[in-house]
Amino acid sequence: MVFADMCTKSGEAWTIVQEKVMTAGFEVEFYLLESVIKNDKEEFESSDKWRKCHTTAFDMASPILEEMLTYLQSLNISIDYLHKEAGKGQFEIGLEYTNCFGAADRLIYTREVIRTVGRKYGYHPTFLPKYSLDEYGCGSSVHISLSKNGINVFKESDGSSQYGISKIGEAFMSGVLDHLPSVLAFIAPHPTSYECLYSKEWNGRFVTWHKENTYAKISTCTLPGAVVVSHFVCPAFDACTNPYLGLASIMTAGIDGLWKKLSLPAPVDRETRDVNQEDYRRLPDCLTDSLNALEEDTLFNDMMGENLVVCLKAIRKAEIDHYCEDEEPYKDLIYKF
Repeated sequence: MVFADMCTKSGEAWTIVQEKVMTAGFEVEFYLLESVIKNDKEEFESSDKWRKCHTTAFDMASPILEEMLTYLQSLNISIDYLHKEAGKGQFEIGLEYTNCFGAADRLIYTREVIRTVGRKYGYHPTFLPKYSLDEYGCGSSVHISLSKNGINVFKESDGSSQYGISKIGEAFMSGVLDHLPSVLAFIAPHPTSYECLYSKEWNGRFVTWHKENTYAKISTCTLPGAVVVSHFVCPAFDACTNPYLGLASIMTAGIDGLWKKLSLPAPVDRETRDVNQEDYRRLPDCLTDSLNALEEDTLFNDMMGENLVVCLKAIRKAEIDHYCEDEEPYKDLIYKF
């Protein structure tokens, strides 16, 4: 497998591709499924029957997981953690922070390793946001921080912030929050993405942020035992996303927040289904709504290039037609993601 830059025939960088730099780390959620034939049709079943952090699931899958980690280590991909997730047959690998492009590279390599090793042992690994309506969804939650000369500048250092975030960090995160309806067109880019976003285990249909709430669309995070916020997380990021474009959209929104010196609204510390809906903007209910938000938001045309945004919107609209008019294509998604 080889990565390459996209260039024009003359050898110049393709104008649709723009290099961005940001510190990021991904959570890689995946299912190990077993293929079974029922009524002459292939179906997929969970590889185990246990839920989050169950040791029996680890024991059964340990040869597979150990081989995955060995391959990742050989690729110089550092792992923060590996644990059993909430779904039956679901696991999660946490990747260490690195620069923006490096994080996207590692995410792609990690998925390839998981697919290859899983197939070797007779399993079908999938990262599909919602492979079954009866099971927990899969995400690629991205953790975002800002650094300068190797120092975390997202967290506050002088005790002046009520949220434990620096002014730079607050402005950046405010920009992401402000443009979140449009950003979803990049990081939740498929009709099936919204089956995961608003399924039974998710909350938060409004443009709000939370503290230490892994089910919110944007949440701040602190290290164990710490008071100061170290970074924030966007759990809406999923495996249907082009990770380079997804990270670029988050950075674009954050830079706009820095330019405008935006401030964060008060966090929502309760379940968002209980908030006064009139006080908050509603997030897109589906990909069509996300595209409408992107259409009205000129920032991404200006920052990422009109050609790229036009291409992206055309592809998304074609996928809506393809997947929403006929349920048959949905059945093939498990082979694609």
